[in-house]
Amino acid sequence: MSIALKQVFNKDKTFRPKRRFEPGTQRFELHKRAQASLSSGLDLRAAVKLPQGEDLNDWVAVHVVDFFNRINLIYGTVCEFCTEKSCPVMSGGPRYEYRWQDEHKYKKPTPLPAPQYMNLLMDWIEMQINNEDIFPTSIESEVL
Repeated sequence: MSIALKQVFNKDKTFRPKRRFEPGTQRFELHKRAQASLSSGLDLRAAVKLPQGEDLNDWVAVHVVDFFNRINLIYGTVCEFCTEKSCPVMSGGPRYEYRWQDEHKYKKPTPLPAPQYMNLLMDWIEMQINNEDIFPTSIESEVL
């Protein structure tokens, strides 16, 4: 593998582990259905339509996790081109600057280099996805 590819696929720097659904669970079956519909070239509106008899929250959760995994993959391929030196600000073009704020270190909106902002953002999203109160993964969690 070339050095450039090794840098892109360095899991410690660019990729986060995919959130997986436990085989045999309802969410696993929904994930399989979503994957099949998205890769079949169907109308996007029909692909994301709630299947009859399925729970809306489960369907949304499956798509949120899948979207997060896809964004991670895309970000992993471009992050080496955006360093703290080349991307000193997280921006959306010349008119928009994104600032980070959280409950811990950054109490006020703070400008950050794009790579640092993205790492904090991806960590925050992953924490939300892994939060059982927001995305329960078992029937016991859903009942409580």
